Amino acid sequence: MRNRSLLLRSGLTVAAAAALPLPLAAASSAASGISVSTSGSTVSVTTSACSQINGSWGTASLLNSSQANFAQGRQVALSGTSSLQTGAWSSVSPGTYTVIVMCSNNNTAGTQSVIVSATTTPSISATASPSRGVMGGVGGGATDYGTITLVAGGALVATGVAATVWFLRRRSKPYRL
Repeated sequence: MRNRSLLLRSGLTVAAAAALPLPLAAASSAASGISVSTSGSTVSVTTSACSQINGSWGTASLLNSSQANFAQGRQVALSGTSSLQTGAWSSVSPGTYTVIVMCSNNNTAGTQSVIVSATTTPSISATASPSRGVMGGVGGGATDYGTITLVAGGALVATGVAATVWFLRRRSKPYRL
């Protein structure tokens, strides 16, 4: 009985501790209003918080760790539709960045940090192709050995078959005393 009570209390504590970060995470992502993603050295941002004013949705800025305000970052104009606006930066070097989206009505749609990791691009080098095609087939199918080699190989195969037949026939005869 005592173990059951202890187990129940510890289970409730674990459940409460696991559920605590959920409202905090939901509040922080909902308050941001933007979504930032990376693919290789490209950083992209999407939002649905901006409205079009005079043909412009707004501007997004990518700030590195040494830049302090919106004007110092790499800026791109947002494009899209009334339901989704996007912006992207290419050739971004590895590091930690802050993305800020400023709508055309001078309201901030959101701010979010992003980490761009170093990626290596595989290099592809061409090799010379074989002059006589692919050397497939039964071992050395692209090499011509001549008549003597073929006769010697045939004799070895025939000797092996004859020895196998002799051995099997000898085993099938019953022993006589």
